[in-house]
Amino acid sequence: MDVRESIRALAARVKSVARQLAVASSAIKDRALRAMADGLAAKAAWLKAENAKDLAAGEAAGLSAALLDRLKLSDKRIAAMAEGLRQVAALPDPVGAIIGGSVRPNGLRITKVRVPLGVIAIIYESRPNVTADAAGLCLKAGNGVVLRGGKEALASNVAIWRVLQEGLGAAGLPAEAAALIETTDRTAVDALITADGLVDVVIPRGGEGLIRRVVQGATIPVIKHYKGVCHVYVDASADLAMAEEICLNAKCQRPATCNAMETLLVHGAIAQRFLPQMGKRFAEAKVELRGCERTRQLLPDAKAATEDDWFAEYLDLILAVRVVDSTEEAMEHIARYGSAHSDAIVTTDVREADKFVQGVDSAAVYVNASTRFTDGYEFGMGAEIGISTDKLHARGPMGLEELTSYKFVVYGNGQLRQ
Repeated sequence: MDVRESIRALAARVKSVARQLAVASSAIKDRALRAMADGLAAKAAWLKAENAKDLAAGEAAGLSAALLDRLKLSDKRIAAMAEGLRQVAALPDPVGAIIGGSVRPNGLRITKVRVPLGVIAIIYESRPNVTADAAGLCLKAGNGVVLRGGKEALASNVAIWRVLQEGLGAAGLPAEAAALIETTDRTAVDALITADGLVDVVIPRGGEGLIRRVVQGATIPVIKHYKGVCHVYVDASADLAMAEEICLNAKCQRPATCNAMETLLVHGAIAQRFLPQMGKRFAEAKVELRGCERTRQLLPDAKAATEDDWFAEYLDLILAVRVVDSTEEAMEHIARYGSAHSDAIVTTDVREADKFVQGVDSAAVYVNASTRFTDGYEFGMGAEIGISTDKLHARGPMGLEELTSYKFVVYGNGQLRQ
């Protein structure tokens, strides 16, 4: 059996048991989630040992410090994975929820009911915690899942997946409901994204190159975001002490994530007071700055920004900086160069805040807070399957409800259409 045949066979096995998940009770699904969480916590030492293999290989391959950080499984991150599964277990089950309805003049009672999507393929890179997050959310929403992580995290992903399958079995659910593709052959991705009739939707998580490849090659629906070019705009009325902390957090807390700030916009009226001090803070954090001409007059050590810098998702300690003269100019910049992911304004002026919120068309828009909060865990979803910048079906962090569709159930007592 070649790679394509083996992937279709794997997807077929998931599809064959997905209907059991679709009708599983909330109690059984929650029991499985808690067993998964307990297993991750109990096997933390083994998970870290397997992860160490990936870290060693990554260092040998020359991965950046930021990417190695995304790859690392610490005690804290393993505990966060387990806690995320427990939070998902504690959330209301969306399956079967009635989300609308009406009674027609002829007596037909029409209800709109949440149902699972079916089989979801998740293709992701670097962060092994996605294995647990994706499997847990898909399970709670009644979906089967096929996981395909990056080769840089293979040992970590396999270890986590084995723990998750044990949790499914402990609750009496089929272990085949969560499958992991263990081959690193790129043909596997091509086979997965063209598995019509076996996979219902593909969600890619990773770099822009991966996502564009999936979108261009897929013959089944894709939910995605291409990249996270996130902005923080410091308005003329901003509390500058607050703005410093927000900007430092948005850029430096975890620079390799899609919700990290990539471009800082500063109103010209406060640039002379704000940028020199902010520049010192960034220098201490080893952030390389690339600025417009007005920025470089205040921060002479900054490199000259090119047109490409405004479009860039650095995923590293690099930041583009531009001075603007109004909220409108900041919004124009975001509309032209942004990725509709997450953008923030720091201001004490309610009118400017309202203008920004109404005028910026992104999946998440913030007032006086870091863009780093665009995350399912932080939004109270327990975890997330990914972040969507699409406008159809799902937008922003995708939690349980976003992993369901709906059907119409119609009750009658003999009505016939005339």
